[in-house]
Amino acid sequence: MSKILTIPNSLDEINKTSNLADGFIIGIKDMSVNVNFYIDINSLDTLNSIPKDIFISLNKNMNNSDLKKVEEILIKLNDYNIKGVLFYDLGVLNIYKRLNLKYDLVFAQEHATTNYNTINFYNDLGVRYSYLSSNITLDEIKTIKANTKSLLMVNLFGYLPMFVSKRHIVKNYLEYFNLKDNSKVNYIEKEGKTYPIIDNSVGTQTFSNDILNGIKASIELDLEYIILNSFNIEESKFISVLKMFKSVDKSNVDEYYNNINNMFDNVSDGFLNTKTIYRVKKND
Repeated sequence: MSKILTIPNSLDEINKTSNLADGFIIGIKDMSVNVNFYIDINSLDTLNSIPKDIFISLNKNMNNSDLKKVEEILIKLNDYNIKGVLFYDLGVLNIYKRLNLKYDLVFAQEHATTNYNTINFYNDLGVRYSYLSSNITLDEIKTIKANTKSLLMVNLFGYLPMFVSKRHIVKNYLEYFNLKDNSKVNYIEKEGKTYPIIDNSVGTQTFSNDILNGIKASIELDLEYIILNSFNIEESKFISVLKMFKSVDKSNVDEYYNNINNMFDNVSDGFLNTKTIYRVKKND
């Protein structure tokens, strides 16, 4: 059975859920996107208080000016008991390969980890884990699993990342129109859907309109990890969901699936049972 990782909102949430989750994905300030909880490079001792599988996210598209800091972080992390580091930028991989580090890397290019050929390419380069895209079906995940030696992880609950921009889209908008808003999460409405959006030090990150409910898929998949994302989810509801994922089996999966659907107004199966199809829109 797959282990459960969460993407937590805070250290307090980690403490409250450490008896349920098998591990956590944590960001580094100014170096991570699509994560909710960041620690500063000078506060890594925080990791010592978390006796679980810890993955550090360094999944920002790096600037050249970031690379020296990336190397410093990778070296410092070697002094801590972490399982791996998520990366997007190949600069992280190249620096990692120069160093003799004890933890593993996780190939985490959200929209590229869609097939086993790409995953196997990175596995041959020494990347042991892959974080699968949220845009593929359950059958495609099973196909990847059957054709790779890589250890796999996939997100099965929460708002899903859609795109990241280095530009400060929200802050620029507010500044241009001389508006004041200190909200941590803003919302974009388009074609009847509402998308959470955050604008922080690394740019703008936009998430899906719907909350993914993949609890049925969790009992079909035998991956190393499944991931639950608590971003923009009320803490008590997230803990309830985590408890269901922790105890789900064939006898209760339908009940739990319906329970989660009833907890939120905006729930879907994502792409797990539906292929992603784009059609060219014709102009009249």
